[in-house]
Amino acid sequence: MDQIEGHEVRRPLPRRLSGSWATLYSLASTKEQLVLTVTRAFFRGATAEIEQAVQAEPDPRQRIRVYLAGVGTAMSRHSHAFYDDMVGYEPTAQIYRKNSAAAARRVHELIEEGVQAGAFRVLNGHFAAQVVAVTIDAVQSGVLLERTGLTAGDAFSELGDLLLDGLSPGHGAFASPSTAARSPRDQA
Repeated sequence: MDQIEGHEVRRPLPRRLSGSWATLYSLASTKEQLVLTVTRAFFRGATAEIEQAVQAEPDPRQRIRVYLAGVGTAMSRHSHAFYDDMVGYEPTAQIYRKNSAAAARRVHELIEEGVQAGAFRVLNGHFAAQVVAVTIDAVQSGVLLERTGLTAGDAFSELGDLLLDGLSPGHGAFASPSTAARSPRDQA
């Protein structure tokens, strides 16, 4: 931001990016298309960065932690105002929902890979992935952060810890409802 007589003045976007309007409009012909292009590019770049880090991690347990920490880092790069604008404009809200669903699918894949490797107990990976998706939304809406006092990055790290401790063999391995012992009241 520039200063004029003690007041902060926001510079035009091309100047802040060290470019011109012509350069920006070479990417998209309207402001709306530019917003969509920037939003898609954000998610594409974040996904590539996160996947590179995940692929570099050989431990199936840590791969989930790396993935969730990457999501936290990527999503913390923008403000609550950016998030509000993104979900408030239907075309970018669709992009966000598509990417949140992809994140849930990816967590499900990572869980299944961990089950196959023997790093996790057998469980409903789809359910765990949906818990992650709901948490991503709660973090980004600010509701979870407001209620916990955590930053987005910290919330995703905590989610990774919570999820991994619940997936660990021997930890939290509860009998399924169909095989759990019934209480005397249930047997009546």
